[in-house]
Amino acid sequence: MGCKPTPKAVDLPPPEETSTLGPGDIFILHIIGEDELPTEFTVAPDGTVDVPYVQRITVDGLEPQEISALVRKELMAAQIYTDPSVSVSIKEYASKSITVGGEVKEDGSFPFTPGMMLSDAIAKAGGTTPLAKAWAVVLVRRVGKESKRVVVDYEAIIDNEIPDVPLQAGDRISVPQRPF
Repeated sequence: MGCKPTPKAVDLPPPEETSTLGPGDIFILHIIGEDELPTEFTVAPDGTVDVPYVQRITVDGLEPQEISALVRKELMAAQIYTDPSVSVSIKEYASKSITVGGEVKEDGSFPFTPGMMLSDAIAKAGGTTPLAKAWAVVLVRRVGKESKRVVVDYEAIIDNEIPDVPLQAGDRISVPQRPF
């Protein structure tokens, strides 16, 4: 057995902040003063959502603040409210995902959630198997028009020796098998 080198923090650009919604995404819409209305909405396959008083609106490709403004405008146009306060926050991205494969218990694609970290993604995949080479996890991220590949010491993250790695939608994680 050789000595393992001192773990280093990952050299990767920060995740791109993209909060546009797409089909399957779930968001929370709150109209201040309206506690009786539903607050959780799922974007339909055609990119629309049915909002009380407003009916069907297209939200595919919109940011939360754009949806807030659209709902506010529609509520005023329908003369339901004169000056409504509307907030929208993302609960879960189904249209945006991360992929985890290799020596994990359940590989596959998982919904991306804002603030998701590498350890969260591996946990969603059921954790690593006993054969995992956890000190050499491969993370592939789209950066502009290129893919950047980095090797991450997941063991060092678990041991709090290096910071966890923030993910972005589309990241691909591969946990290799260790040599016998």
